[in-house]
Amino acid sequence: MDPYLVLSGTEIILASLCLLASLLPLVPVPHGSVRSFDFTRLPVISLSVAVLVMGLVGSILSEHSPSTLLLISFCMAGLAMLIQVGHILPFTPLWRKQTARFHGNPKQADTLSLLVCNVKQGNRDFDRVAKLIADKTPDIAIFMETDEDWASALMPHLSDFAHVIARPQSNTYGMLLASRRPLEEGQVRFLLNDQVPSITCKIRTPSGRFIRLVALHPEPPIPIRDTMGRDAEILMVGKIAREETLPMIVTGDLNDVAWSCTTRRFLRLSRLLDPRQGRGLFNTFDARRWYLRWPLDHVFHSRDFELVDMERQPFVGSDHFPMFYRFALVESDRNSLPEEADHDDLNEANKLIKAEKGRNRTPVGADWE
Repeated sequence: MDPYLVLSGTEIILASLCLLASLLPLVPVPHGSVRSFDFTRLPVISLSVAVLVMGLVGSILSEHSPSTLLLISFCMAGLAMLIQVGHILPFTPLWRKQTARFHGNPKQADTLSLLVCNVKQGNRDFDRVAKLIADKTPDIAIFMETDEDWASALMPHLSDFAHVIARPQSNTYGMLLASRRPLEEGQVRFLLNDQVPSITCKIRTPSGRFIRLVALHPEPPIPIRDTMGRDAEILMVGKIAREETLPMIVTGDLNDVAWSCTTRRFLRLSRLLDPRQGRGLFNTFDARRWYLRWPLDHVFHSRDFELVDMERQPFVGSDHFPMFYRFALVESDRNSLPEEADHDDLNEANKLIKAEKGRNRTPVGADWE
């Protein structure tokens, strides 16, 4: 068999897969078999580039003129790469920053620092997380997947925090929030599923202002289940943020990537900002595999804040890297706001929330550990 024909056939198969993986996430279906392809954008870009390079090198070395199959594969791989890059580009330094950098003196400003960490319930490297708390001394520390063992191990290291809100659970949805700042209205809430908690509170800053904080950890997407629970919870918090009059921060392991249709709809609904835009991906999962990582751990904030620091933290034994953030409350607004939500955004959010409220089911991943 002619090696050139084999190359052309391989190219067309790989290019077709790249294009399919690029187009599927555009289908408005809340199911893991579709939404999972939101997570493959970086690998698909790499594969598309490989297809283009392989075809180009093959064409140069071959005595044949480019075949129709090869030209078609070039077009498909190129289109796939353009679609994927269009989603990733806002999370690179080539894009305009959505959150302005704070240029004042943080020691003289009203700042709030947060340490956000999915510890992985089955991880038992308590000392690494304890050391991280001591090293970063955050104003607010939020931990997800905390069972009773994790709560017991962390509490001694949270003794200098003024308030602790703990909801340990053994189904990978436990959550713990510790604050050095005074809290009001701190509570655990079950927004749509009585086994999936979130935490909401008001934090008082040194100047006496209040900040609304919501920490959440919705369900992960898997190919054999719908993603209505995850999507509805994210969008419900978006609607809550839309009505909030206080400066607001939403954070946690959202089990969704920053460029997905759900997260982008959340930003339009909530009018909150993503400080990664114009700065970088800040991939946090999977911490154990360098070649398979996505930005799953997020922080979003209202236009009342500017960014002081944002850093991915070292490996702590979990499948997630922790994240550290510091924001400054400001009077002037130099941020770039996201697009405004339209009727379709509101209707889709209301439809998903209504549907999920009517279901009574065990959340995805409750038996994984």
